Amino acid sequence: MIRDRAASVDAGGVSLASGARVAGDYVVLATGSAYAYPAKPASDSIDEALDDLRRTHKELRDAARVLILGAGPVGLELAGEIKEAWPDKHVTVVDPAGELLPGFRPEVVEDLHGQLAALEVELRLGTGLAQLPDTEPGRSGDFTVTTTGGERVTADIWFRAYGTSTNSGYLADGRLTPRNERGQVPVDEFLNVKGYEHVYAVGDITDVAEAKMAGYAMRHAEVVAENITAQLNGERPTATYRPLPHPMILLPLGTRGGVGQLPSPEGPFAATREMVTEIKGADLFTARFVEQFGPTA
Repeated sequence: MIRDRAASVDAGGVSLASGARVAGDYVVLATGSAYAYPAKPASDSIDEALDDLRRTHKELRDAARVLILGAGPVGLELAGEIKEAWPDKHVTVVDPAGELLPGFRPEVVEDLHGQLAALEVELRLGTGLAQLPDTEPGRSGDFTVTTTGGERVTADIWFRAYGTSTNSGYLADGRLTPRNERGQVPVDEFLNVKGYEHVYAVGDITDVAEAKMAGYAMRHAEVVAENITAQLNGERPTATYRPLPHPMILLPLGTRGGVGQLPSPEGPFAATREMVTEIKGADLFTARFVEQFGPTA
């Protein structure tokens, strides 16, 4: 394990920000995306990240009214977690989009609206903010903002739950491959970066036409691991990846609620809240990663 930043990548390895070079017979690009805190830590240090989360927990605990900007899965999961921990807090979610989970089965969307209403989460869809709050995200402090529709929203703390950027700046020199307008790299059905047999990409950095979600990235990783294993054994890689024809999601609302849409041979079906809880909601996959990497990873 090397803790450093990639400065440039080519087919033979990685040049690091420290000036070191790591050569490799196989290269896998798996650098994901950057998200606003607290969806991802603001620090690379475990101790600093924990300090940030403890501070935010204290500020959130003392706030009575919470504003979340973004009604995608990240924002709604955050709303559900807050309402489970503090049922009496007033949580408002604002998003310019006019509907939740576009493209998903109507019964999934209807169930989501019903559960959010039962949690008394206030949704304001089809509108944005005329101006962001003066306070920093995750910092308590009373404020009032105005939506683009002219409505006023008063809260004590707010969180940004929108806006991602692909972590692919180390490819800006073009030595390995061009990137599209979203910073993603072209891959083929084997998840090889196009033009290379020993360079792969998984997750958000790929230009695979699907939502960028952890579940898909884990499937990518299985394909790439199988193909590299075949190559190491002197065999031709045969594992391929095809995006699902319908979107899938597991969207917990705390540890006891949530909605989902999963694939089946007959087509997508709506997952029960019990299924969502068992698969993801109980621990947000943390047990799986602790088992793989250890408790201090």
